[in-house]
Amino acid sequence: MMKAGVKPNVVTYNSLMDGHCLVEDVNAAKNIFNSMARRGVNCNVRSYSIIINGFCKIKMVDEAMDLFKEMHCKNIVPNTVTYNSLIHGLCKSGKMSHVWELVDQMSDRGVPANIFTYNSLLDALCKNHLLDRAISLFNKFINDGLCKGGRLETAQRLLTKGYHLDVRTYTITINGLCKESLFDEALAMLSIMEDRGCLPNFVTYDTIIHALSKENENDMAEKLLHEMIARGLLWEQS
Repeated sequence: MMKAGVKPNVVTYNSLMDGHCLVEDVNAAKNIFNSMARRGVNCNVRSYSIIINGFCKIKMVDEAMDLFKEMHCKNIVPNTVTYNSLIHGLCKSGKMSHVWELVDQMSDRGVPANIFTYNSLLDALCKNHLLDRAISLFNKFINDGLCKGGRLETAQRLLTKGYHLDVRTYTITINGLCKESLFDEALAMLSIMEDRGCLPNFVTYDTIIHALSKENENDMAEKLLHEMIARGLLWEQS
């Protein structure tokens, strides 16, 4: 390009860096990144996000964090992609204290979290057996509306796969779904808990039945009430 008299712009450099990072040749990508300033091409948020993600993929999170700090010095505002790359990299490296600092920073700066943000956090919390915090985060995921369009299934699967959740944990999750009138998802979670050998108790049924009744979903509420009675849970409670 240079020989043909065509001066590469930031889009060209970003594409080159992205290609090198895809094959984990981050050193080559960093050399291109450094050459941009020498050639008078200003890096943008995508430039930094690409190279930060590249470093995180090869577990060089300290180098990624240095570039993140550099962004602030240059008044380049990180976006959701930038934060997600760092959060995912830090979670994989077990540096959870730094993760929560970034999550708080995202919130303070009005940078929206997305399903990738939550999945990275849920995965890390579950793997570290911090299930109460995982459930709290899962319910925030629901309240933020990221469960729309079938995306809830990913988080549900992540939350339940390979981890022994007790009846209280499932009930809290079901309650969060009911609060958002996500009854299909709440009933799906009820099936999941039974499939995994965790039987619902009175509180589990009561949570769903009350929520359904409040929204005039009386047929389903009555069906679950009969199911609860048949299992002897009503008498158990009294």
